[in-house]
Amino acid sequence: MIAPIVVGVVAGFVGCAYLVLRPPPPKVCGSPGGPPVTSPRIKLSDGRHLAYKERGTAKEEAKYKIIISHGFDDSKDFNLPISEELLKDLQIYLLSFDRAGYGESDPNPKRSVKSEAIDIQELADKLQLGPKFSVIGISLGAYAVYGCLKYIPHRLSGAALVVPVVNYWWPCFPTKLARESLKKLLFQDQRTFRIAHYAPWLFHWWMTQKWFPSLSSLEGKMDALSRQDIEIIKQLSEAPRDGQEKVRQQGVHESLYRDILVSYGKWEFDPTDISNPFPNNEGSVHIWQGYQDKFIPFELNRYLSQQLPWIQYHEAPDAGHLLIYNASLCEAIFKELVST
Repeated sequence: MIAPIVVGVVAGFVGCAYLVLRPPPPKVCGSPGGPPVTSPRIKLSDGRHLAYKERGTAKEEAKYKIIISHGFDDSKDFNLPISEELLKDLQIYLLSFDRAGYGESDPNPKRSVKSEAIDIQELADKLQLGPKFSVIGISLGAYAVYGCLKYIPHRLSGAALVVPVVNYWWPCFPTKLARESLKKLLFQDQRTFRIAHYAPWLFHWWMTQKWFPSLSSLEGKMDALSRQDIEIIKQLSEAPRDGQEKVRQQGVHESLYRDILVSYGKWEFDPTDISNPFPNNEGSVHIWQGYQDKFIPFELNRYLSQQLPWIQYHEAPDAGHLLIYNASLCEAIFKELVST
């Protein structure tokens, strides 16, 4: 009698654990019961769709074609403080897109640094942008740009990484520097990133449990933001943000959680494995970092740029993590990218 009871208890425990650890299925746009498709989309070779948005000069007339990879908990509809007039003066065609699982782009359960780069390449080809284009990656969206630099450098005419995500377990970082930089974060964020790196199978449970705080930004805490960032958030809150309600509509796991898992998981390479994509100075690569950034410690991106002298490093002394929303800095990012 005891053995069947033990087996039943164990089976029940395993079944409950499976349900707790397993994320719910996404609500795919355009599927029965899923959100509607309201944006133009292209179909990828694996059958998924990417939603996109175009700005600036018509691509047929543009001198520069730039694809922008949005940050964490954002979408193709985020408002860059750069005018249509300036984009046209600089002859820039600007293409933003919802990264996999965000907004109206289909989730990718196999999302990786490489898959994001391949998505960008396919997007460019489907929209007939030509053999070369530039890329801009913001915060966690910058891992897609690292993927482009590693896997499709022959397609690039330039790249800018704006307050780019750093993986504290990249082998290129000295252990002491990485450890001290990680400790600068709020303890709950340190713990969340460690779980994403060491126990990805536990991550969905961690982000949905109620006993311990997980990611501070999702709880609305301002502790991880600089004074400059708080001021920008106040300014952004005064104007409606189109499409913001669509960011997580297919499920937080396929959008937000998977973004963190890719960013802080185990990479196939670290940035110092990347070769200079422009050995003849036919293009340029830039890192833009806010000195006051409390989410991405400046010390790590500064160190990285020192190891890769072909990267042009720009450190803004009075800017934080939301550097891209500073109008003058945003314009400078675009102007530097197209100046070569």
